[in-house]
Amino acid sequence: MTHTILSSLLLSFIVFSLSQSPTFAIKKSYIVYLGGHTHGLNPTTADLDYATNSHYELLATSVGSTELAREKIFYSYTRNINGFAAILDDKEASDIAKHPNVVSVFLNKGRKLHTTHSWDFLRLERDGLVPVDSLWNRSNFGADVIIGNLDTGVWPESKSFSDEGYGPIPSRWRGSCSRDVGGVVCNRKLIGAKFFNKGYSAFIGDALNDTFKTVRDHQGHGSHTLSTAGGNFVPGASIFGHANGTAKGGSPRARVAAYKVCWPPLVGGNECFDADIIAAFDAAISDGVDVLSVSLGGNPSEFFEDGISIGAFHAVKKGISVVSSAGNSGPDPGTVSNVSPWMFTVGASTLDREFVSFVQLGNNKQLKGASLSSVAMPSRTFYPLISGDKAKAADALAEDAILCQPETIDPKKTKGKILVCVRGISGRADKGKQALLAGAVGMILVNDRKSGNEVIADPHLLPATHINFTDGNTLFAYINFTRNPTAYISPVETKFGLKPAPVMAAFSSRGPSLIEPSILKPDITAPGVSVLAAFTELVGPTEDESDKRRTPFCLQSGTSMSCPHVSGIVGLLKSLHPDWSPAAIRSAIMTTARIKYDTGNPMLDSSNKRATPFAYGSGHVRPNRAMDPGLVYDITVNDYFNFLCARGYNQSLLSLFSDKPYACPKSYGVMDLNYPSISVSQLNGSMTVSRTVKNVGSARSTYKARVRSPAGVTVSVKPSTLKFEKIGEEKKFEVKFELNKSNAKSEDYVFGELLWSDGSHHVRSPIVVKYT
Repeated sequence: MTHTILSSLLLSFIVFSLSQSPTFAIKKSYIVYLGGHTHGLNPTTADLDYATNSHYELLATSVGSTELAREKIFYSYTRNINGFAAILDDKEASDIAKHPNVVSVFLNKGRKLHTTHSWDFLRLERDGLVPVDSLWNRSNFGADVIIGNLDTGVWPESKSFSDEGYGPIPSRWRGSCSRDVGGVVCNRKLIGAKFFNKGYSAFIGDALNDTFKTVRDHQGHGSHTLSTAGGNFVPGASIFGHANGTAKGGSPRARVAAYKVCWPPLVGGNECFDADIIAAFDAAISDGVDVLSVSLGGNPSEFFEDGISIGAFHAVKKGISVVSSAGNSGPDPGTVSNVSPWMFTVGASTLDREFVSFVQLGNNKQLKGASLSSVAMPSRTFYPLISGDKAKAADALAEDAILCQPETIDPKKTKGKILVCVRGISGRADKGKQALLAGAVGMILVNDRKSGNEVIADPHLLPATHINFTDGNTLFAYINFTRNPTAYISPVETKFGLKPAPVMAAFSSRGPSLIEPSILKPDITAPGVSVLAAFTELVGPTEDESDKRRTPFCLQSGTSMSCPHVSGIVGLLKSLHPDWSPAAIRSAIMTTARIKYDTGNPMLDSSNKRATPFAYGSGHVRPNRAMDPGLVYDITVNDYFNFLCARGYNQSLLSLFSDKPYACPKSYGVMDLNYPSISVSQLNGSMTVSRTVKNVGSARSTYKARVRSPAGVTVSVKPSTLKFEKIGEEKKFEVKFELNKSNAKSEDYVFGELLWSDGSHHVRSPIVVKYT
């Protein structure tokens, strides 16, 4: 996608997209986005009625009558986001897209859901004690910050959400709890709980039963993410006796609110739909949250054809920080989602804790694996080994059987043996289930080449362990060239001090952004592998119906787990610096992140190669450094409007979601958005970008620039010294990029960094350049 979207083509693009569906009148659920409302944050009933009626009247221009429009609309977004969701055929959708008051029309798309030790690893505590200079102490543990979570709901009985010791609910809170058939009751900790299911219902085209009329978490994901962001201190947390310690959220004294937008997965894995997501954002903004944590996403879309992006934009306009997951489609490049510049996008990396289970081969070789199996093999008992392809059923393909796909394994070949499965297609824990159904006594999960060295501890139903790609090759060589291969899987042990750590998770989605390469995504990385947090007690830890085990805490992995870590840290910074904007808080976290280990060596990817900003963004989060970043790159709502102008959104379009008429500047480029990172995706000759930093450190200070230029590029900064006389003072500088043609190689991106330092603060920005 090019850097700009010509405004003259924007409408035709919408109409063309809609016209690509079949020409017969199939009814689908669409979202019609109209921008923002002119009424304030506290609209009257008359204001809300007027907004609803305006939606009926607008749709009537395409469907023929307001009565029919009333039948078709199932959501009216009337408080902060202006728009509606309706059942339309393609022609009706195409017709209304041509209306001058319409910003965009897009399908109600489905999205997917994307610890005791985390906070010690992030140095908010040390060996269970909280240092005086910890961000936890400085921010009063995030007391009375309000964190909202868009996810699968909440398990309210969890101790993570107990209100013992809490005072009155903050008076600024305007939210409530939905009338709930699931028995969810709010308290002084869990102060809000609402569910949104009309978009999901519209997609499946059927009415929903009472199990869908509750905020109660049936999957565990929402309880896990919400408690990671803002859960209480809960001593004695563990899973099957492992990961023992005190569970805690990033802002442990925050108030929390659950917005349930995700339901049982449909075909393709979609479980959270844009119509419901926008409705939840609209409610959360009015309720008065300070931070929104959004651990879900889908394929990246143009900013205002994406429900999460639209909701986040309106939240940030009201000063609410929106933190989102980068996605679990790595390590392929260009897979990152949630790429809007007003969102804070988080990748996932490992902790220094591991759950070890070894494979002892019959030839005395030992292979290190990871597991959370709740059962163990008899001590030192060796069993025959068989790989999935050799155990395939008569009607199965070998390429499916090696992956241990359902109904591909022959129990006659597997009974009493350890089954070897390759990672991919189906879930890791499901492969263990298939092994158990086939009569295996154990399962060894082997990484494919793409997954490399990343191994994940899963709560398998039988003795099992997960080994890396290299050791997998060793294992297959042993099986294929040994007459009677045997193995033993050792019991799980918890170990700390793993080095190096953190390492980027293979599953974490990578940049560059396919929507706007001038914005580097993800922004940051945080712990997202084997994170312990609260869980539902309606399903077992594998989330499979056959799993009858129940545990109040569970280990999970994904960018869904790293996202709420950052949400919790954002909550702490909101408490400590209530006057900072969402952009300033994001900048503080990004510019103080680390990209090297304590040894000075660069951070690694799961392949054991050097990781890049497309994996970790600005680096691995350091909460204590973020509370005093020295300088911040702030961004106002008008700056975002200027960015949209540069992408081709015209003034008429922008006026629909700005509070007043907005005039686009005559000269502004997408790369001039005051982002804490710098990405130049089309360098040909030379190019200059501008940035502005605000002093939030020492009143009088002098910062000097230091640059590590990307290979084949000369980078200069003007001025190279910035002198500040007071807090809040802003200084502008320019960064010039010149292509060194003798060293330039156009086939790939190159990386560098810009560092401003006054001797005590180190404000680092990654630089990404692609030649043309």
